[in-house]
Amino acid sequence: MPPPDRVLNILRRAIDHTRRTPGRHGHFVHLQQCTEVVVGGDMHGHLGNFLAVMKAADLGNHPTRHLILQELIHGEFFYPGGGDKSHQLLDLYATLKCQFPERVHFLPGNHEMAQMTGRQVAKGGASQNTLFVTGVQSAYGAAAADICRAYHDLFRDSPLAVRAANGVLCCHTTVPARSLPTFDPMLLLADTFDEKEYSPGGSVYAILWGRDTSAEAAEAFLRKMDSDLVVTGHIATDKGFDTPNPKQLIVDSAGTPAAYVKFPADRPITHAELVSGVVVI
Repeated sequence: MPPPDRVLNILRRAIDHTRRTPGRHGHFVHLQQCTEVVVGGDMHGHLGNFLAVMKAADLGNHPTRHLILQELIHGEFFYPGGGDKSHQLLDLYATLKCQFPERVHFLPGNHEMAQMTGRQVAKGGASQNTLFVTGVQSAYGAAAADICRAYHDLFRDSPLAVRAANGVLCCHTTVPARSLPTFDPMLLLADTFDEKEYSPGGSVYAILWGRDTSAEAAEAFLRKMDSDLVVTGHIATDKGFDTPNPKQLIVDSAGTPAAYVKFPADRPITHAELVSGVVVI
């Protein structure tokens, strides 16, 4: 592992770059100087899939391509002495953000928000929140508390939605129909949120935890977001991706098979064309 002080420096630089991302308005980013987008699904600590998507994006050779990564933490890869290794993906993302500050974007999911707010997420009877902290302690020892605070700052400042000029929206999930009447997309333009927004009934909670994939909900959500199509994660799939309705594509990069999608951002595209850009790894 790199020295803790180096990790902290990279994280703080990545947070600063996140706040200064071109086209950012609060927690919403309108992609700038972008002709193509690569979107990875939820990673959940899968280093191999992270590296595969990063390699596929090949940002160094494609100066107008942007990369969007989703939900990086709470996985099934552990240190010998205990603890979740998924924090390593945050470290790698931060390094990538520093290298390509205008073209790499992280969409935190419900797991990042749960870790940040202390909302417990359990799997197999174990607290994923606790396993995450234990993993950071395994890697960074006495500096773990400072590094966890930096992770939380990264979660809090990262965008919740990213939109390309052609109307393709990327976010962790769609807002369910029952929450749409009170969901306020203008809230996403705020620099900070009241803590109640992270709890059930809040707009941030709705865009991170919803599992309504009905066509009616997707269409209503996209109308509110002034968008035409949406790429999400959040929901696990058997084949690495799914198309639950004519407006939505789910990509899942957490296991095997995994998938990402590459699509043009400088012209209108159909749902069929969006789905044709899916690559299974």
